[in-house]
Amino acid sequence: MILISACLAGVNCKYNGRSNENKKILEWIKEKKAILVCPEQLGGLSTPRIPCEILGGDGEDVLSKKAKVINKDGEDRTNEFLKGAEETLKIAKLYGIKEAILKQRSPSCGCGMIYDGTFSGTKKTGDGVTAALLKKQGMVIWNEENYPWK
Repeated sequence: MILISACLAGVNCKYNGRSNENKKILEWIKEKKAILVCPEQLGGLSTPRIPCEILGGDGEDVLSKKAKVINKDGEDRTNEFLKGAEETLKIAKLYGIKEAILKQRSPSCGCGMIYDGTFSGTKKTGDGVTAALLKKQGMVIWNEENYPWK
């Protein structure tokens, strides 16, 4: 069983109401058991929603209260991102999941690369809030670009 960002499986849960459908993932999950999650929706954010980025660090910094998640209008959405990460972790534990494929660059799911908090499209090294929490719990986290398709 593997955890997968719902947007990668074609669920329209992205901030703009669309998906990041990935044909390889769609084909792959037909043969494997997967649980789809959208941490941002699990945290109570609507779809569509104002885009968010991490300001002042990365997901690990958000978990340790050194950084915040803000939307493009400057509103603090940290609590929703923390709640979504916790809910995602509960689901992973419930199903005994040890591995996830999460959406690259997302402030929740980003694994290895996220946007820098300036809403300019500039990327930086780091994990999103959910990816950071799952990693702290010992899960193996991949993104759609680096998963070793088995």
